Amino acid sequence: MIRDNYKDGHQQPALRRALEQLRGLAIVPAIPTALGKQAERVLDRFRVAVLDQIPAYTDSGNPEIRPELDEHMQRHQGEVLRLLGGGAPGPFEFVSLHARRRATQHFPLEAVLQTFSCMRQVFLPWIRDAALTTAPNSANVPQVVAAVTAFNNEYVNAVGALATSEYVLQTRLLAEVEGDQRSELLNMLLSGYDESDSHVANLLRRAGYLEQRQAYCVVVAQSADPREMRSAARARRLADSLAEATRTLPGRQMIGVRDNLVVAVLSDTRRQSGWTPAQSLLADRLLPALLRIGPAAIMGLSSDAPSTAHIPRAMHEARIALDFASVRDRVVLHSRIPVRHMMVHHAQERMQGTLPAWVDTLLAADKKGRNVLTDTLRGYAAANMNLLQAAKTLGVHPNTIYARFERIKDLTGHDAKRFNDLNELLLATDCRRGIGDS
Repeated sequence: MIRDNYKDGHQQPALRRALEQLRGLAIVPAIPTALGKQAERVLDRFRVAVLDQIPAYTDSGNPEIRPELDEHMQRHQGEVLRLLGGGAPGPFEFVSLHARRRATQHFPLEAVLQTFSCMRQVFLPWIRDAALTTAPNSANVPQVVAAVTAFNNEYVNAVGALATSEYVLQTRLLAEVEGDQRSELLNMLLSGYDESDSHVANLLRRAGYLEQRQAYCVVVAQSADPREMRSAARARRLADSLAEATRTLPGRQMIGVRDNLVVAVLSDTRRQSGWTPAQSLLADRLLPALLRIGPAAIMGLSSDAPSTAHIPRAMHEARIALDFASVRDRVVLHSRIPVRHMMVHHAQERMQGTLPAWVDTLLAADKKGRNVLTDTLRGYAAANMNLLQAAKTLGVHPNTIYARFERIKDLTGHDAKRFNDLNELLLATDCRRGIGDS
């Protein structure tokens, strides 16, 4: 790391060589006296140049930026005077501190580096004129100017490289901390929180998640091909797409990756006050934005939750809705899943070992006949048990349906012409195979 190259005086070889060259010309350590005569004026020129050439300093609304800039300029001038007075290159801790402060304040790195460019412009004539005044009469003027230019360049290069390294490092650390806090907060929201835990309550309150009259929705998303979610980069891209799609919506968004799924908790004000009407459901407002993400992702969306304590339930709803999502129906709202489909979904895993034996017998025969038996059952139910309408929809003669019903009765003992038997046949086959599967 660049910062580690400034631990002692044996580092920064180019800057040390430039100082040795000035020492060989008898300019170091004699020059500080001549430099001091113009020090205040040069500092003013430096300040004017920076403010004229770098709009970021005047555009910033942070009241600490300008005072810290003035202090930093003075520190650089003092460091140059120390080095040209015979001091050895040191660790430039003041540069490291300044760069970390600018990163913490989200002040642009480009503006920091432009500040060093202004310093290069202003310090060169100052040091050059003082060096020519200090140098012996026998000194070679071009050689003096070249040595001063080399020192000025190497000094700016050294502090610029160090500032860049520290700024980038601090930015990464801040991003990691922010990511850790976001992950912690998301985990709190999804797992439910205990208000008796003051740390949890304070964190949620500072983030605005304990405000009244809020509505919350959970979105669970994955690639249409679930195998792609094993790639952290692919999961992160999907999370970024979800964030971009919902960025223009009012309210907050908290998005992360859990268990190879992208999970988002989105919230908005449910109503302004107890006297104002409630807004439309948050889930309904989210749906158009989610549909813009594209066909590569499928998503499940929960119903509105009235408080953070209900977010774990909303997460469960979103996971269920995701189970019903497909490339054809990419975004599924939990509130719009038919009750019968929901019942089959909940019962499917639990009833696998308790379903009657005739279910497998029926499905085995159905597979051999290319699913005509179950298709006939579904077509008959969709026609409200109107046999003639079902025959028309299926494109077969009514007698064909009668024959299939007899075959089903032989296999299962259930008469599909009876409502209760038909319902039993459909529920049992759906629990075994899944709704809509063939």
